[in-house]
Amino acid sequence: MGAEIKKKVFDFRLLGRIFAFTGPYKKTLYTAMVLAIVLAAMSPLRPFLIKVSVDKYIVHNLLLGLIWVSVFQFGLLLVESFLRFWFSYRVNWLGQTVVNDLRNTVFKKILFQNISYYDHTAIGTLTTRTINDIESINDVFSEGIISIVADVLTIISIIIVMLFTDWRLTLVCLATFPLLIIATWWFKEAVNKSFQRVRNAVAALNAFVQEHLTGMYIVQAFAAEQREMGKFNEINTEHRNANIKGIFAYSVFFPIVEIILASSMGLLVWYGASRILHYGASVGVIISFVLYLNLLFRPLRMMADKFNVLQMGLIAGERVFTVLDSTEYLADNGLLKADKIKGDVEFQNVHFSYKPGVPVLKGVSFQLGAGKTLAVVGHTGAGKTSIISILNRLYEIESGRILIDGHDLHEYDIYSLRSHIGIVLQDVFLFSGTIADNITLRNADIPLSKVKEVTQMLGMHDFIMRLPGNYDFDVMERGNSMSQGQRQLLSFARALLYNPAILILDEATSSVDSESEQLIQHAIDTLIKGRTSIVIAHRLSTIRKADEIVVLDHGTIIERGTHTSLITDKGTYYELYTAVEKMKEKEVM
Repeated sequence: MGAEIKKKVFDFRLLGRIFAFTGPYKKTLYTAMVLAIVLAAMSPLRPFLIKVSVDKYIVHNLLLGLIWVSVFQFGLLLVESFLRFWFSYRVNWLGQTVVNDLRNTVFKKILFQNISYYDHTAIGTLTTRTINDIESINDVFSEGIISIVADVLTIISIIIVMLFTDWRLTLVCLATFPLLIIATWWFKEAVNKSFQRVRNAVAALNAFVQEHLTGMYIVQAFAAEQREMGKFNEINTEHRNANIKGIFAYSVFFPIVEIILASSMGLLVWYGASRILHYGASVGVIISFVLYLNLLFRPLRMMADKFNVLQMGLIAGERVFTVLDSTEYLADNGLLKADKIKGDVEFQNVHFSYKPGVPVLKGVSFQLGAGKTLAVVGHTGAGKTSIISILNRLYEIESGRILIDGHDLHEYDIYSLRSHIGIVLQDVFLFSGTIADNITLRNADIPLSKVKEVTQMLGMHDFIMRLPGNYDFDVMERGNSMSQGQRQLLSFARALLYNPAILILDEATSSVDSESEQLIQHAIDTLIKGRTSIVIAHRLSTIRKADEIVVLDHGTIIERGTHTSLITDKGTYYELYTAVEKMKEKEVM
């Protein structure tokens, strides 16, 4: 890892990619660069003026000249302070603006990734990339490359003036510099390692907390609190230890710098005093050198820290660009707009797998006419849900063709096509916000009257009106303030609100109470008329009226027909149906 990090420090290509985001703000970038040069040139002026004040005016009792020099120094101080403020403000403004643009770019990329991307990428990791890592990129501007360049220019400017003033005294004062370079290198390496450990620990913490907050029900249901607390404590302890390593480096480095500065001051006093005694230097020169050394050591004291900040910003940048460079998105979107969809659906010898070599669908073929209903049944793992996932190109098929209205799925602009496909899933996800927000997905173009029209059709308007705030009732994150049946109904309303040409129900009634199921069943009977529908359900009562039923087994269609014909054949469907009926009898008993 160390070699890899050192390589990244000089990765100017990566630095160039980060600075490419400053393109729209070049004026601010150039202003900051000019201010850095101007401030570097101004840094040695005040010590130089103090030298002049002492040697020319104080020693010779020239009060008027001293007053004018003092006034000029005060004016110079005001100008320099304003320029430093403006430099700091513009650099930080640039950093925050770039971070804003970069975060929008990353989140847009995340939104448009294929679902398969999330099968192998932890949500907590993406959270870290979008928030923590991008915030570190801000440090590349506020405390990184621009600030380092400004400090280097300041150091060069001060050393030049010192050499010009008295080169012998300068060499004596800077005799401790090799010690400072050694201390700085040790500090840089120590902090670099701790920063890397901290970054990894933060990513691990985010991923762990995100996962366990989402799965808190399972943790508590299986009484796993103490065990999971122990795992969290291990990760948190690693985070603490990594930070303590960095704290130790800071605690050692800054006292060492103070000792080196004091040593330089001691050499200045010793050699300067002997020069004064032998008339080789003036009192003003010695005083100005004291100020020069303080100005010189101030940026040097922070140089290694800023270098590490730049280094960590580049590492964070590389992680962020890994997300941006991902090719797991819809690269070959079609051009055909799905303005009017009748709803003819056809699968032609479709093969599909989530992982290479592990087939899920094996040559699936069927044809569903517009306005017809197809029911898909089968045991768990038969491939039922996979049909839905590939119908709207959440996943790409390996071979075969999927046609909608006679056009290959790849011909369509998929985002246009998806607006005509309504989906109700078994695992309902609701966002933080109101009931109306969750039904419309915060689409401001949909009026509340339209929402009420849909909920009344579903028979759920009355229960919404009994909630505090009605349609403004806060459902909380993931809909935890509502029952499973209520969440399922909201999901159903969400799908139907957009009046889709193709309606997909994936286990939509498998985990709701009888009353909610009756509401949904009534809505299904009413609303699938004239709409192409694909129904997947464990409860076979929801698919009896389908125009055709296909039975999947290990990714292959083994039976097809109507409910009556399949019952007559007494095959797999008959077995499934009989098993369900027996379960109902036991529930009644």
